[in-house]
Parts: sequence; C-alpha cells; structure tokens
Amino acid sequence: MRAGPGVEPATEDEKPKPRPTQADKWTTHLGAAQQFFEREGHLTVPRKHVETVLSEDGAELQFRLGSWINNQRSRAASLTPERVKQLSKVGMRWA
Repeated sequence: MRAGPGVEPATEDEKPKPRPTQADKWTTHLGAAQQFFEREGHLTVPRKHVETVLSEDGAELQFRLGSWINNQRSRAASLTPERVKQLSKVGMRWA
C-alpha cells in the first residue's frame, strides 16, 4: 500500500498494537487475581482495588481487580466450568 503525498508509511514501532481479545483479558485478570491471592492469602478484594502487575517487558499494568472479581462472582452461573475451576483454584469464594 502506498502512502499519499507527504505521508510516510508507519514503521513497525509506530503501528497500533492489536486489541486484546476477551481470552487475553481473562488471562491477564486471572494472573492479577493469582498475584493478589499469593500476597494476601485470600480473594476478598475491595471493590475499588487496582492491582499493579509487571509485564514481561517491565511495564506496570493496572487492573481494576476488585470490580473484575465482583463481576465474576455475579456471573458465576454463566461462566464456563473451566473458568469457574480456574478461579476456584486461585482461591475464589463464590458466596
């Protein structure tokens, strides 16, 4: 694809990153929940809690873990058995 006059094509560093899939978001939030559980020993996460996780490249990523945990509890009946099992393994209490 050619760029118009005065417009340079984007380099690899400038190209937008692909948007994360729902599966990607699940995996990253589950990792944040695991980190919280390992540090605190429970998943009674305050609703407004934000968990900071270091990415592979050392960047700090922030996840609204309290909201996410609350949402998973309220959606327990519609979660796949695999996801319920993953959360239970990390210490999720469903009631």
